[in-house]
Amino acid sequence: MHHVVLDRWSRGASAIHRRDARTKTIAVLVFLVALATTHRNFLAVGLCYLGILLAVMIAARLPVVAALTRAAVVLPFTLVFAVISLAAGEPLAAMTLVGKSYLSALAVLVLLSTTPLPELLHGLEHLGVPRYLLMVVQFLYRYLFVISEEAQHMRAAAQAKSGSVRRVLFDRSKFGAAAGTLGVLFARSYKHAAGIHQAMLARGFHDHFRTLSRHAFRLADAIFLMAAVLLLAGARAAIEAWI
Repeated sequence: MHHVVLDRWSRGASAIHRRDARTKTIAVLVFLVALATTHRNFLAVGLCYLGILLAVMIAARLPVVAALTRAAVVLPFTLVFAVISLAAGEPLAAMTLVGKSYLSALAVLVLLSTTPLPELLHGLEHLGVPRYLLMVVQFLYRYLFVISEEAQHMRAAAQAKSGSVRRVLFDRSKFGAAAGTLGVLFARSYKHAAGIHQAMLARGFHDHFRTLSRHAFRLADAIFLMAAVLLLAGARAAIEAWI
């Protein structure tokens, strides 16, 4: 099974990884609210918040450069609206839009990189998120690996037969075969997923995913949450009062 990079990062053993999922989720929500409501002096506040995220990544022993690069996945979507703002004569709005979207994506990435998804979903359930929604996300997460595995097997087979997947996709004479490949991928993935679901039912699955951790909210989690809220609010208030 080929695991995604974020899933591997989330299995770390740092102090940030050991914090309760509810604590980190609330801290990220506070970060997002503070970031979204920042209008004056956004450049200074944004740089300060970026420094805080970098400090968290270093404390969690995450690969900083790789994390910063992966957070940039939102920029192609944001740049479209930034260009519109520039064309309308609002360069400050364009810069703010790009900065807020990037910092928001980076904060969420840090959360996912320090919290295994089952733990994160279990924490969201304790915070009152509907269980049905969390179950859909959990199944999507689990079966995404199934689809990825099947796709990699079919990619290897296509390379062995034609030498290049790109040649198959962009060759008009073979485009029909490439389109049929998607149907085969869906059928194989569906069959594999159905087998996994039957195995889960045979092992006693009753519409609820369980985790091995006890999910205890400790004093260290409360201190971490209070420190995060005070740091975010204090940094913003200090910058706005100073500048």
